[in-house]
Amino acid sequence: MNSDPVPDGAVRPQRTASGAPVTGTTPPARRSLLRAALTGTAVLGTGLAVGASPAVAAPPTTAPRKRPTTAEEALRELAAGNCRWRTFRERHPDETPVVRQALTTGQHPFALILGCIDSRVPPELVFDQGLGDLMTVRSAGQVLDEAVLGSLAYGVLELGIPLLMVLGHQSCGAVKATVQADESGEELPAHIQYLADQISPAIDRSKEGDARIDATIDANIRLIRSRLAAEPDLAAKVDSGALAIVGARYELTTQRVHRIS
Repeated sequence: MNSDPVPDGAVRPQRTASGAPVTGTTPPARRSLLRAALTGTAVLGTGLAVGASPAVAAPPTTAPRKRPTTAEEALRELAAGNCRWRTFRERHPDETPVVRQALTTGQHPFALILGCIDSRVPPELVFDQGLGDLMTVRSAGQVLDEAVLGSLAYGVLELGIPLLMVLGHQSCGAVKATVQADESGEELPAHIQYLADQISPAIDRSKEGDARIDATIDANIRLIRSRLAAEPDLAAKVDSGALAIVGARYELTTQRVHRIS
């Protein structure tokens, strides 16, 4: 019988073949702790590491997908992405480490979106697109000025983007403020009046109340699209078939984007 019983839960000392205690040997549990400490992953308690980041799954390595190269392909991709968005099946594409690294050497967005600043209508989300897919320019009511025009021209002329979409939306605050100021004769504050001056030619006076605001949203999209199509550099691209300029509207109630002709 063992004359040196070890209580339950205690570590039994190591012994030689003759039964003598082994001196100068680190107990197994302590050896494991020291080994972990030397590698920077000593564990304290359960799941807590000192000197190391929490374990994470290996990042996906999906390569950049093939981007649309024509306006027709771009429209199909945007429509498919918007369908995923409104049915809660988003893929959040082009966010992997491989894509991020590839984008450090250049960009090739397939669509240029002129949208409103409204926080409820971010193009990358409503079209379920990722890094490098869309070039977006946003101003209240999609109002054009030299900075906006220059930004759009850069996307078309320098990057060769085949699709330019003017994206308005339901319940646009800039359009509503313009219509209400027009009806009341009230002058809007500072630079906001500039926006109203740009939008006011689109006011649909054949409608009343909320119907006038809603109709003006569509009319404003058409007006901006027409102004862009009349820009000589952009018009030349349209005439050559290298560019399509379209109008579209996002419905907040359904999350659907549809064309405005």
